[in-house]
Amino acid sequence: MKKQNQIISIEHPNTLIPNEGETDVEFAADLPEPEWRQLVVPASAHGERLDKTLALLVPEFSRSYLQQLIATNAVLLNSAQTLKSSTRVKAGDALTVELRPTAQSQAFKPEVIELNVVYEDEWLLVINKPAGLVVHPAPGNWSGTLLNGLLARDSRAMSLPRAGIVHRLDKHTSGLMVVARTRQVMDQLVDMIARRDVSRQYIALAHQPWAGPKTRLVELPVGRDPKNRLRMAVVDLARQAGKSAATEVTAIQSAAGFCLVSCKLHTGRTHQIRVHMAAIGHCLVADEVYGGLPAGGLQRQALHACRLAFKHPQKGAALVFNCPLPEDLRDAIAHIGLSYNETISNAADCAKQIA
Repeated sequence: MKKQNQIISIEHPNTLIPNEGETDVEFAADLPEPEWRQLVVPASAHGERLDKTLALLVPEFSRSYLQQLIATNAVLLNSAQTLKSSTRVKAGDALTVELRPTAQSQAFKPEVIELNVVYEDEWLLVINKPAGLVVHPAPGNWSGTLLNGLLARDSRAMSLPRAGIVHRLDKHTSGLMVVARTRQVMDQLVDMIARRDVSRQYIALAHQPWAGPKTRLVELPVGRDPKNRLRMAVVDLARQAGKSAATEVTAIQSAAGFCLVSCKLHTGRTHQIRVHMAAIGHCLVADEVYGGLPAGGLQRQALHACRLAFKHPQKGAALVFNCPLPEDLRDAIAHIGLSYNETISNAADCAKQIA
């Protein structure tokens, strides 16, 4: 840890998940007032990017943190305020930097958030995440996330990367998640997910009646949409970056204009189910990002992680968790004229399986 003029700079273990945001985070101590640095661009930095030059002149802070300052107008270049990290500097340019906490630098802090814990032991816990809860801090959601809640709930989470989070659910997707409570179990769970030894099943309400075989394996690669970097898409790996993805979709019931399906992940790509369902002509209800429209009173994507199954990393016993549909999705299904019989396993049932 380094302390310099009241600014504390550390590389925190709870870094953001790669490809979802920055990979290192600067923490700043609470400051009574910001510190200002007056700098001059040396000849050796002539023609360099602004962020790279700042990293050279203020080496105790990461480039990521300095980019945040630039983006929030905390850096002046010859008195000009509206700058980009890619702005080129000249030898002799005057730089004024306001060293202050940023939203991102304060993101990884404990916040008391009510969490629905389905199962817990000394090694891991399973959570039923409600729709609307963001899993980890990211642009637009630097606080009030599951990660913040985990840090407040368990002091050991502070020593774990991402507070023990080993997989994600989208903000508006509800359902089951497993979280590690020790580093050893976290590494084991990550390996198990990579080996596909963790079974994850979802219930989805989609547009258009189901046609064809009851079960369909959708194998389409997924990557960033080249036309819109804020969403994902089915891509051609010969021409675009992406990864192979497979989702097993089983029809449960159909009605006029809609179908209810079960989706089992064979891979875990960002927005995988949403992208695959849209690609086969069954956009999820209320998933406006991928072409779905609100229906049955539902205002968020109709996707719920209903089942999670894996072997306990330490005990070796089989764990199977089944989570009931949340009220908004259950009401939407009934309103549309469909029905779903679910098996509910509560924490006591799960405890019997590992006794």
